[in-house]
Amino acid sequence: MAARIFFLLLFTVLIGFSANSQPFLHISGHVTDTTGKPVARATVKINTTGLGTISDDDGFFELPVITGDSVTIVISSVGYRPVERVVRYQGKTDVFIEQTVVPDISILDVVTVRAETDRPTTMTRIEGRVLDLLPSASGSIEQVLKTLPGVSSQQELSSQYSVRGGSYDENLLFVNDVEIYRPFLISSGQQEGMSFINPDMVSSLRFSSGGFDASYGDKMSSVLDITYKKPAGNCGSASVSMLGGTAHIEGLSANKKITYISGFRYHTTQYLLSTLETRGEYIPRFLDFQTYMTFELTKRTELSFLGNIAQNRYDYYPDSLVKAFGTFNNVLNLRIYYEGSEADKYNTWLGCFGLNHKPNKKTSLKFICSGFTAAESETYDIEGAYLLQEAEDQQNPSATDSAMNIGIGAFHNHARNFLDVYVFSLRHKGSFAQGDNKLQWGMGAQREIVFDELHEWEMIDSAGYSIPYSNNEVNLARSAISSNTLYSTRMHLYAMNTHEFSTRYGTTTLNAGARFSYWDFNQALNAGPRMTLAFEPEWKRDFLFRLSGGIYHQPPFFREMRSNAGIVNRDIKSQQAIHVVMGSDYNFYAWERPFKFTAEAFYKWLSNLIPYKLENVRIRYAGDNMADGYAMGVDFKVNGEFVKGTESWISLSLLRSREDVRNDSYVNGDGLTVYPGYYPRPTDQFATFGMYFQDYLPRNPSLRMNLTFLYGTGYPFTSPYTERYDLYWRMPAYKRVDLGLSKILINENSVIHDGSIFKPFKGLVAGVEVFNLFNIKNRISHIWVRTLSDSEYIPDMYAVPVFLTGRRLNVKLTVRF
Repeated sequence: MAARIFFLLLFTVLIGFSANSQPFLHISGHVTDTTGKPVARATVKINTTGLGTISDDDGFFELPVITGDSVTIVISSVGYRPVERVVRYQGKTDVFIEQTVVPDISILDVVTVRAETDRPTTMTRIEGRVLDLLPSASGSIEQVLKTLPGVSSQQELSSQYSVRGGSYDENLLFVNDVEIYRPFLISSGQQEGMSFINPDMVSSLRFSSGGFDASYGDKMSSVLDITYKKPAGNCGSASVSMLGGTAHIEGLSANKKITYISGFRYHTTQYLLSTLETRGEYIPRFLDFQTYMTFELTKRTELSFLGNIAQNRYDYYPDSLVKAFGTFNNVLNLRIYYEGSEADKYNTWLGCFGLNHKPNKKTSLKFICSGFTAAESETYDIEGAYLLQEAEDQQNPSATDSAMNIGIGAFHNHARNFLDVYVFSLRHKGSFAQGDNKLQWGMGAQREIVFDELHEWEMIDSAGYSIPYSNNEVNLARSAISSNTLYSTRMHLYAMNTHEFSTRYGTTTLNAGARFSYWDFNQALNAGPRMTLAFEPEWKRDFLFRLSGGIYHQPPFFREMRSNAGIVNRDIKSQQAIHVVMGSDYNFYAWERPFKFTAEAFYKWLSNLIPYKLENVRIRYAGDNMADGYAMGVDFKVNGEFVKGTESWISLSLLRSREDVRNDSYVNGDGLTVYPGYYPRPTDQFATFGMYFQDYLPRNPSLRMNLTFLYGTGYPFTSPYTERYDLYWRMPAYKRVDLGLSKILINENSVIHDGSIFKPFKGLVAGVEVFNLFNIKNRISHIWVRTLSDSEYIPDMYAVPVFLTGRRLNVKLTVRF
C-alpha cells in the first residue's frame, strides 16, 4: 500500500514537469505461475531506473512510468526465473499485462521464508514447496523453526522446542485450524518418533514467537499454524533413505470439485541410535498416514476432511555402558551392566470435518468438528549393576586399572504407565471485511476425557544399603503410584478487528481484540485483551515498526495438573503471561538482491507458574501454581538471497528467563534463614544462534547444498532427587551442524525419451546428508549415580553426562511423478 501511494505521488509530480515533453504510461498487470496461481510479492521494476513496486496477495500490481517510445520492466520473484517485458507507448496511457513466471531450476525445492503478507502482524510466513532437502535427523519440519530467532532446542531427535524461555508445553500447533497434541508420556527424543506435520502435504507455515492475536489460544509462548495443500493437479512423490521412507499422492476430480492429498511415512532412528554410548539393541518403529480432502458442494460452500493414524513403537534392550567423566584432574570411570527391557507404544487417531461457507465476497464462515484419541503405554523393567572408580591413569581414563573404588551397587527401574486421552471439539470461526476493516470472531467447546494409570518406582542399592538409608525398612529412591480419571469441558470465545488507514506520514494497521475462556474443572473464567499496532512510514527506505501485547492464559492440561507423586491438583489455576513486544523490520537490496532485517525486543511477566524439571524431553511438573517469573530478551534475524536465487537466514537471540518459588525459604547450617529468590527456568539460554544456508554450483545449479547450524548456551539442570528448584548447574553449550548435498537428476525441463523407465518422473533427486558434521558430543541429560561412601550413610551423588547421537551419513533418493 505504501509503495503504491509513493509511486502515485511521484507519478503526479512528474506529470507536472513532463506532460508536455514525454508520454507517460500507467502499467498494471497480473503475475501468475505455470499452474495459474497468483504470485504474491513479486518485484516489478523499471530496467533502467530501478524504480518499481511489488504485486499484492492476488498477484496484481500497478506501476506509473514516464517513457519514451517504450520501457522495459523486469518481473522477478524468489523461486522463479526473472522475466523482461517490453511495453511500448502506442497512444494509450493505461496498459494491462498478464505475465506468467516459471520455476527456476537453480532454486528448485528451496525453503523460503517470507513475512510480507503478514508483515503488520507478529507472524512469520514460511513457504515450503518441498522440504526434502532440509538435513534433519528427525525428519520433522520443526527443524526449520529451530533456526529462527527466539526458538531453541537441544535435541535433534525431537520435534519439541522452547520459545523465549517457555516450556515445550507452552507452544500451540494448528493444522488447518485443528489443534494438534503431541505424545504425553515420552521421556527421551528417541521415543518420540515423527512430528504430526507431514512435509509433503504442507503448503505454508505461519509462526509467531509471542504477541500473537486473539484468534490463537490458549498457550503462553508461541503458535505454529500449518496449512495443508489444496492440489491444483495430479502428482505424487516417494522417497527412501537409511532412516525410512515416505510416499504421497495428490490430485483432483475431472470436474475439479473434489481434491485430495494423502501421505504415508515410515521412520526409524535405529541407525542413529547406534552411536549412543549405552550399548544395546534399539528398535524404534514409527508409522503415520494422513489424508486431507475437500468437496465443493456449491460455488460458495466447501466440505473438508482431515484424518490421521499414527502408530509409534519403541523397544529398547540395554546391554552396557562404559565411560569416563569428571574433571581434568579427577577422571572417574563408570561401568554399568544392564538386564531387562523397555517397550513403549504411542498410538493416535485424529478425524476432523470442516464446513466453509462464503455467503458473499465479504463474509467467510467456517465450522469445525474434530475428535482426537491417544493410547499410550510406557513399560520397562531395567536392572543395572554399576561400578564407579577413580581412574588410576588420569591421562588414559579408558584403562581398566583403577586407583580407588568409589561406589558399587545396583538399581532397578520399573514402570507400568498407561494413558488414554479423548478430546472432542466443536468450533466456529468467521470474518467480515468492509472497507479498511476486517472483523474476525470465533467460539468453541471442547470435551476432554483422561484415563491415567501411573505405576513407577526406582530402587537403589549401594554396597548392600538401600538409598535413602533407613535402619528399619527398605526405601525406594523414587516412587509414584496413582490412578486418575478426569472429565472436563473447555469453552472459548474471541473477537477482533483489523483496521488499516493511510496518511501522508505512512500506513497504520491496528489489530485489537479479546479472548475469553472457561474451564469447568476449576470453574475459572479468563479474559485476555490483545493488540498489535504496526506503522509503515512513507520513507524512501522500507521500514515497518510494530508494537504488540496482551494477556495470555494457559489453563493446564493433564500433565501440568499431576505432581511427581501422581496426585492431581483439583484446585490448579491457569498460568498467565503478559507480553509486550516491540519490533521492526527493514527490507533492502544488497548486491542487487532482496534482504530483510528483523529485530524484536520483548518482556513477559509470568504469574501462577507451575514449576517443573526437565529430564531429556520429559517434563516433571510440581502440580501447583507455586511460582512467578519473567522473561526478557532481544531477537535479530537477517534473511535474503545470500546466494542469488536461494534464500538463507541467520538469527541471534539473547534471553534471560527467571522464576521464583513462593515461600521457599530455608534455614541453613548456621541457623540463618535463606531466601533463594529468582533462579533460571529450565529452558533458559543466554544466547542462541541459528543459521540455514543454501547454495549451488553456478555452472551446475542442479547440484545443491543445504546447511543448518545451531548454537546455544547450556540449559540449567538440577537433581531429580531434591525438591528444591534453585539448586542448579549448567550444561555445556549445544553445537551442531547438519549438511545436505543433493543432485537434481531429473526436473520438469528434462528431455526423457519415450520408453525410458524415467518417463513418468517429473523429478528425481539424489542426496547425501551428514548429521552432526563435526561429531560434537552434545549433552542432553545425566545418569545420577548415588553411593553410600561414609559412616553416616549420607549418599554422594555423581551426575554422569549422557550425550546425543554422533556423526552419521545418510543417503536419500526422492522421485516425483
